[in-house]
Amino acid sequence: MKNAILRKSRESAEVKEHFFRAEADRIEILVHAMADGFRAGATLYVMGNGGSATDAQHVAVEFCHPIIEKRRPLRAIALTTDSALVTAISNDFDFAKVFTDQLNVLARPGDMALAISTSGQSPNLIQALETARAQGLMTVAFTGKDGGRMVDLADHCFVVPSFSIHRIQETHMALYHIVWDLVHVTLGEDDVI
Repeated sequence: MKNAILRKSRESAEVKEHFFRAEADRIEILVHAMADGFRAGATLYVMGNGGSATDAQHVAVEFCHPIIEKRRPLRAIALTTDSALVTAISNDFDFAKVFTDQLNVLARPGDMALAISTSGQSPNLIQALETARAQGLMTVAFTGKDGGRMVDLADHCFVVPSFSIHRIQETHMALYHIVWDLVHVTLGEDDVI
């Protein structure tokens, strides 16, 4: 078992290392774009399904309630958290509209939408990105495998080139922690992590 533990941890580190080496310049562009959005009063709407739904909630909490005392809270909402609304939309209309319908009510031009998916093929996230674009939001996708349809729908799309859902999710977690941290640094806060 020790060998399996070491192999899996090494594989996780290698996937992350490869991804961040390839994407560092584009991540910097995203960080500046998000900082500009927050500076202008934008709200970040985050969404995903399953494990990515919990990642969406994690992202929103990090921005709204920073774990570092001196960092300011920034406006972020996970569209996965209102179970009554999510189930009402799913029951009355279609689960594929669960995020789109919320964006139609809440989002304003200049806001930001982040869709998290290990496959890039989730119909509700694809529709949400299409809606967000049509409404003038900056669109961001964190995905995996070959990126699926999200590659063509997001202004900023980051694809973890792996077919292991675990390695993709582990890299997404590192990605959103780094983006969160550097958005704050770009907004003038201390680089303490």
